[in-house]
Amino acid sequence: MTVFHPQNLETLNSKMLKEKMKEQSWNILFTECGRGVSMFRTKKTQDLVVRGIPETLRGELWMLFSGAVNDMAANPGYYAEVVEQSLGTCNLATEEIERDLRRSLPEHPAFQSDTGISALRRVLTAYAFRNPKIGYCQAMNILTSVLLLYAKEEEAFWLLVAVCERMLPDYFNRRIIGALVDQAVFEELIRDHLPQLTEHMTDMTFFSSVSLSWFLTLFISVLPIESAVNVVDCFFYDGIKAILQLGLAILDYNLDTLVACKDDAEAVTALNRFFDNVTNKDSPLPSSVQQGSNVSDEKSSHIRVDITDLIRESNEKYGNIRYEDIYSMRCRNRLYVIQTLEETTKQNVLRVVSQDVKLSLHELDELYVIFKRELFFSYYWCLSSPVLKHHDPSLPYLEQYQIDCQQFRVLYHLLSPWAHSANRDSLALWTFRLLDENSDCLINFKEFSSAIDIMYNGSFTEKLKVLFKLHIPPAYTEVKYKDPSKGDELSKEELLYFSQLHVSKPAKEKEAESANSSTEKGKEKVDIQAYLSQWQDELLKKEENIKDLPRMNQSQFIQFSKTLYNLFHGDPEEESLYQAIAVVTSLLLRMEEVGRKLHNPASSTKGLSGAVCASGGPSEGQTESHLEKDPSSLREEPQWSFAFEQILASLLNEPALVKFFEKPIDLKAKLENAKTSQLSSRTRK
Repeated sequence: MTVFHPQNLETLNSKMLKEKMKEQSWNILFTECGRGVSMFRTKKTQDLVVRGIPETLRGELWMLFSGAVNDMAANPGYYAEVVEQSLGTCNLATEEIERDLRRSLPEHPAFQSDTGISALRRVLTAYAFRNPKIGYCQAMNILTSVLLLYAKEEEAFWLLVAVCERMLPDYFNRRIIGALVDQAVFEELIRDHLPQLTEHMTDMTFFSSVSLSWFLTLFISVLPIESAVNVVDCFFYDGIKAILQLGLAILDYNLDTLVACKDDAEAVTALNRFFDNVTNKDSPLPSSVQQGSNVSDEKSSHIRVDITDLIRESNEKYGNIRYEDIYSMRCRNRLYVIQTLEETTKQNVLRVVSQDVKLSLHELDELYVIFKRELFFSYYWCLSSPVLKHHDPSLPYLEQYQIDCQQFRVLYHLLSPWAHSANRDSLALWTFRLLDENSDCLINFKEFSSAIDIMYNGSFTEKLKVLFKLHIPPAYTEVKYKDPSKGDELSKEELLYFSQLHVSKPAKEKEAESANSSTEKGKEKVDIQAYLSQWQDELLKKEENIKDLPRMNQSQFIQFSKTLYNLFHGDPEEESLYQAIAVVTSLLLRMEEVGRKLHNPASSTKGLSGAVCASGGPSEGQTESHLEKDPSSLREEPQWSFAFEQILASLLNEPALVKFFEKPIDLKAKLENAKTSQLSSRTRK
């Protein structure tokens, strides 16, 4: 890339002579203070940096000031290995890199050919491979382009590492938390140093929206390239302090203009006009490379500002800002920024979920707090779990927080109106499996809230349909308890084991899942097309027809009947409910028996119907006894089964059952009790 730097010593003009004088001044400094990692910094060093580092020394001094020279020396051959390993990889990061390659300094001749584009591609792809947590973020391409102009390809890679991982922490990720924190610091400095401006600009978010690109690109995106490199010089020497000082100096220079502006749009226009008129009168770059030289002084009616004078003024006026103060302000504002982002995430989730449920916004808000709190409690309450799992801020809002089966069981016990059932652990397990449609053993808040919504606000048919689906695959799986002494309670290991059991599904569902399997959460390769396809499927998803539900076989029906009995236990109308379910069960079995006799007169289901209804309901012991006496009975006789419509029609004939499922339940009180119990259960452990 040095082909674009002035090298011809025979045609020295005034700018080239100044450049040679700068080089001579640095050589004198090297003699006095040493060169390379042994060099120590003095006031003279800073003065030379403010004047602009010579073109021939820029790459070397950037490496030195940033510490990248140490990283490269400590990892010989690393860059070549990473380039080779990342060659040919295809993921979301590489797709975004390819999209932005030709947007990186498109006016500069170095990036108008395949040579420059290829070097930029290798550096960005190698870094995305090295650090998949960051991968690639917009603005990295602009910064890397400038690095490649003054450093070799491997050096540019290590400079990018230094910027992304040390000098600008948390800047280059999906949520750009680091940049937002420094913007909050910048706003605080504006209040301290430019009170006239804050009095006029009542809404401080204006400065955040305007200055975001300043921080992310180190002013490269707003200043002509020949001026921007001087800013980068100061950044590698002074860090973020240089960017904050320059930002204050720019606002101070335009103070009268900004105060006179009537609205934000006018203020933005004024600042853009100012940046267009920032020049570098000492830049030795040829006119084909310079961006500010396209507008002549004669044609411009605005005052030109030299970047060297602007940087010098920023040091003189705001050089008293200490690193310790910046660090303190960063810590103070970081919590506020994260809380704001989390609040934004919550509002977006609630906005999406509220369209599909009958819960009020207040109830959804309370439910979200409980959902997220349980997730954090389960990971941070114990010293053995210091890291929050299943959280990836780069994912869509709904997928950022997800819970596993164990966490779902705790919430089910706290919130479900059916949690008093003796087999509540089994119900929690089957409900989780029903909600986990993509079989990744995780569910998000939308899936969780949909289940709670049906339990509290669903109609009789909706609640019964959920109970029916809990007792057929893929939700239903036979639960065998390892420790009978604990009754129906499942251990954490048992719960997680049963939640991961694979259940065979229809071919169509398998094809749909295989199409979405490429969206592996938290991994490098994320197929954005699969996300879009999944989103489209959800938009076009029709309401499930009850006729499409599979039939329930005899063992599932027995468990279904037992669940109903458990739900009725302790209810004031318990006796009438037991009698009603006994009548329904007996009626269904008789209907099935009549149907089978019509098809096969020799068959009979008296044994099984007696086993199920002998005591007015399903008796597991009697059923097992019957099958032990005649184990071939199930093989000899066709399996009887029930459709959902049959069960629904039978239950609708029993007013006591309909009343039980349709009686209103106070969700507000349940949420309040859940919040109290959530914390008290932890303190008792």
